[in-house]
Amino acid sequence: MNRLVAPMLGVLLWMDAPAAAHEVRPAYLELVQVGEATYQTTWKLPMRGNAVLKLAPRFPADCRQASSTTAVRGGAQVVRATVTCDRPLSGRTIRIDGLSATMVDVLVRVELRSGDEQSVLLRGGVDALEVARTPTRSEVFGSYLGLGVEHILLGIDHLLFVFALLLLVREPRPLVLAITAFTVAHSVTLGLATLGVLNVPQAPVEAVIALSIVLLAVELVRQEPAGWTLRRPWLVAFAVGLLHGLGFAGALSDVGLPASEIPLALLSFNLGVEAGQLAFVLAALLCFAMGQRMLPKVPAWLPRLAAETIGIVAAFWVVERTLAFL
Repeated sequence: MNRLVAPMLGVLLWMDAPAAAHEVRPAYLELVQVGEATYQTTWKLPMRGNAVLKLAPRFPADCRQASSTTAVRGGAQVVRATVTCDRPLSGRTIRIDGLSATMVDVLVRVELRSGDEQSVLLRGGVDALEVARTPTRSEVFGSYLGLGVEHILLGIDHLLFVFALLLLVREPRPLVLAITAFTVAHSVTLGLATLGVLNVPQAPVEAVIALSIVLLAVELVRQEPAGWTLRRPWLVAFAVGLLHGLGFAGALSDVGLPASEIPLALLSFNLGVEAGQLAFVLAALLCFAMGQRMLPKVPAWLPRLAAETIGIVAAFWVVERTLAFL
């Protein structure tokens, strides 16, 4: 029997070696930023009996471990420590030494003081991650400003309403009041919806926005001086602007806002929308001026054709967008 014991032990040890190499349970590294360049870390390693995998996180050379505690919980070794670096880890690399020699996965979670979070799964040949860099205030401002400009210039329905408003209101003072009312209104609902005060389904909002353009096109065709749209264009612009603000908020929610700079991002996005809208208005007025020079007498059918075209396009959007959520 003794002669059989050694071979059997050898077979068991051989079978156990790959099992350790193919550890199913992942290791876990958590970093929580508690200071400018100070982090609370939790390093959890799965164990097989009393054996601990030979893995260890490696921080940049300027980082120091101030204190640590080690405990064994649920078949894993848990090391909690405080790591202080000369500068923040954002944009810098953390490695897991020994990972490339094993088949163990390591889940890394980073929580920054800004509220931003990052989760990365490391495995096999990928043994390092770059900690997400928190954008500066100027970067946030520039990014969301450009996003606002892009959204308004690519938002054909928003521009079509503004264009119809330009066709409807010819006098400078009422036009300025109408554009201002539209701006104030969509700024209000954009802010309320983005901050979660208003929660309105996006699909019906988009359909009603298209319907508002149809109604304005009808007013353009009728051109009745006694109509309330011509008498109070700023009121119409304000009411419709409330709807358009909800549409802007839907686009902004797809992108998200940085947790630490919500007011700044919201302000810069709104300024971008206004900058794009102003550029469009100025371009349209310039085209009108050039058109008047080329055609001193505008054909009577031309404004009506423009209004009917706007109405047909918007009516198609109403049907399309309504069917999308029914």
